[in-house]
Amino acid sequence: MSITKTEIMEQASRRSSELIELTSQLIRINSENPTGSQRPVIDFVKQYLEDSGIAATEIAANDEFPCILAKIGSDEGYSIILNGHVDVVPAGDLSKWEFDPFGGEVTEKRILGRGTSDMKAGVAGILFAMRLLNESGAELTGNVRLHIVSDEESGGQYGTKWLLTEGHADGADACIVAEPTSNYTIEIGQKGSNELILKAHGTPAHGSLGNYKGDNAILKLGKVLSHIGELHEIQGKFPQEEAQALKNSRLIAADKLETPGIENVIDHVTASVGLISGGTKLNVVPDYCEARVDIRLPIGADEAEVEAKIQSIIAQSGALDVEYEITWKATGNYTPINAPIVQTVKKHAEALWHIDVLPAYQWASSDARYYREMGIQTIQYGPSNTEGIHSYNETVDIEDVLNASQIYLMSLCDLLGVN
Repeated sequence: MSITKTEIMEQASRRSSELIELTSQLIRINSENPTGSQRPVIDFVKQYLEDSGIAATEIAANDEFPCILAKIGSDEGYSIILNGHVDVVPAGDLSKWEFDPFGGEVTEKRILGRGTSDMKAGVAGILFAMRLLNESGAELTGNVRLHIVSDEESGGQYGTKWLLTEGHADGADACIVAEPTSNYTIEIGQKGSNELILKAHGTPAHGSLGNYKGDNAILKLGKVLSHIGELHEIQGKFPQEEAQALKNSRLIAADKLETPGIENVIDHVTASVGLISGGTKLNVVPDYCEARVDIRLPIGADEAEVEAKIQSIIAQSGALDVEYEITWKATGNYTPINAPIVQTVKKHAEALWHIDVLPAYQWASSDARYYREMGIQTIQYGPSNTEGIHSYNETVDIEDVLNASQIYLMSLCDLLGVN
């Protein structure tokens, strides 16, 4: 008689201390990116999989940022990818930490350290779920594929994006990215991140004559930048069947970000001037200035409408010779709210947490977009305490870690035919 989902979950409960120790072990491996090495943490993950009876393969576009691939189940049937990154942002000023960021300390309720929430607890959860499913001997009507990458925090060119260009997600139906969310949010969509470069040219002159001679490129570009916020007037276009997800997203943004009107970040274009450079010397009227603008497109936003608005802003500024370049890297992307991967995770998360769990869109972006661009139904759901992410004193709640892994495991059982 084949093993049941109930029996697998009983195993998960009995072995919960293993998951907490696994998370702590990952934290104790310093894998800062870009300042550290990824070799020790990748070696650890590969050894953990092999100790679990799962064949693991290391591949790399760059030897400094290797990836791990693994698979259990059959070659046919429903195929689910589990994705996670093991690199972390630098810990920064150690004097501002209340504990050792790489100590992996476990308290009564929390695990402490850099990467606990972003995202080694999530990685531990998917590794542990895969191990239990493999050791159970359950017959799967499909397969689980693992993508562990070591280059997400510095752009991901050697991580998930590269894996997909090499064909390692071909044929997959769904993907769970264990990035940090709240326990009540399943991330099913994101805005697209793009770059606008504005360039102004002027005429140099001695700084002492700047009010009379020369053409100041910084002031010229400033006239354009003062209107760049008008791009925010452009809205996305959301399918009617996704109306509930849009409503959820606006509610979550308003609750989490606690700024009047900030819920509009979900369905409007945003434009943030992130870098500006100009001039050569204090006493010289600058003859060149350049600004780089982070433009985020919501789902359904029209690139042509955005570009037309940029041209209009330049025209109304009077600085008609300001030039621009746009690098369109990503549009808004989403997985349908009624997709099996969304509804299955939602069902188990609600049953375990006894709360409403809301499928929603994210105002930022992540590796999830690469899978969605391939037509793979992709969600993000993972344990987190958001206040420490990319900051000091990062932690994760033990309850969150245990529940997230159980949700992964139950969802995999349902989608792969384990009764």
